[in-house]
Amino acid sequence: MSRDRLVDGNDPRTDRAPDDFPPDRPATRLLHDDYVAPSPFGGLNVAVHHASTVSFPTVAALRARDVHNETGYTYGLHGTPTSFTLAARVAALEGGDHCVLVPSGLAAIALVDLALLTSGDNFLLPDNVYNPSRDLGTSLLAGFGIETRFYDPLDAASFEGAIDDRTKLAWLETPGSVTMEVPDIPALVAIAKRRGVLTAIDNTWAAGVLFRPFDHGVDLVMHALTKYPSGGSDVLMGSVTTRDLALHRRLRAADMRLGFGVGGDDAYLMLRGLGTMAVRLRQSGANGLALALWLAARPEIAAVLHPALPSCPGHAIWKRDFHGAAGLFSVVVDDAIDEGRVDAMIDALRLFHIGFSWGGVHSLAVPYRVGLPGGPARPVSRWPHRGTLVRFYAGIEDAQDLIADLDQAFVRLAR
Repeated sequence: MSRDRLVDGNDPRTDRAPDDFPPDRPATRLLHDDYVAPSPFGGLNVAVHHASTVSFPTVAALRARDVHNETGYTYGLHGTPTSFTLAARVAALEGGDHCVLVPSGLAAIALVDLALLTSGDNFLLPDNVYNPSRDLGTSLLAGFGIETRFYDPLDAASFEGAIDDRTKLAWLETPGSVTMEVPDIPALVAIAKRRGVLTAIDNTWAAGVLFRPFDHGVDLVMHALTKYPSGGSDVLMGSVTTRDLALHRRLRAADMRLGFGVGGDDAYLMLRGLGTMAVRLRQSGANGLALALWLAARPEIAAVLHPALPSCPGHAIWKRDFHGAAGLFSVVVDDAIDEGRVDAMIDALRLFHIGFSWGGVHSLAVPYRVGLPGGPARPVSRWPHRGTLVRFYAGIEDAQDLIADLDQAFVRLAR
């Protein structure tokens, strides 16, 4: 490659003319060149930038670096053009202004907790909360002298009664990730604001599309990008978005001190998944509702917990505040059917995979032992059902094929 592409004809690191730099010995030439690629390049996808070290043109530029300023680059862990682009798009999706990316949804929850809480504080969790969040509070954070308090998400008085002068943060979740209750978020946020408590919400089910937390006064929005934004069941990532710059800087500082980082390839895959998320979410939601309606007519099913159905606790709130439904919902099998037979029915499914997480293109089914110690889901207060709960996720297969698969599995259940 001709050396006449060197910017300004001189390398800023040396006074030597271009013809004298870089040296021609092979070991050096394999690592140094003076080629500058033409710009811009018109590819439709964001480029993948891999970096740990970020090179500075001068020592003065190195010393002027500001790790808290996202308009520049300091170290690969603190952001690249790929990750900054993804963060900007996630912030826009949620209707926020600032976004921090971390390696998983649980890491996003931990980031909020560790950035905002200190020894002697307490924080609130709904009693139907995502179980790893519960475990984080009652184990790791408890060891730091931080108290976890639980409230009934459908009871505003329970929420306010859990708050005292040491309460610094209240987590919200809509709907409950297993039992699917839909709380009145505006009512809970109003209480929190009156009592001076920050609110953070898990907005994963709504995918940043079906519910807009910032429009209801929520301070922080957590999103497990692993789910719908990824879409391929092959990338782990989480985000925390806010409109408050001071809060964002607290999160950003904690993120850097914890050493969280998102790799360029994962950021690229997430950006690619975001492009088709709206279409996939629409199909998954339509399939989920079709399955829920079919299951509601089955005699083996005692309850269908789908926010779009009147039988789901908080349905009226969903109808008021949401713009649609995702493909994740639960059912409770009649308690006359024992757990072993339910497991056999799930084993008989051909199109539904058995596995945790959701939001991809494949349908899933997982049984939960709600209310039983040691089960995958911890006990929740006021749980009215006795039968086995099965959580379904509807992917983007043809709905009629998914229904036929359920039908043949229920035939085995009857046997």
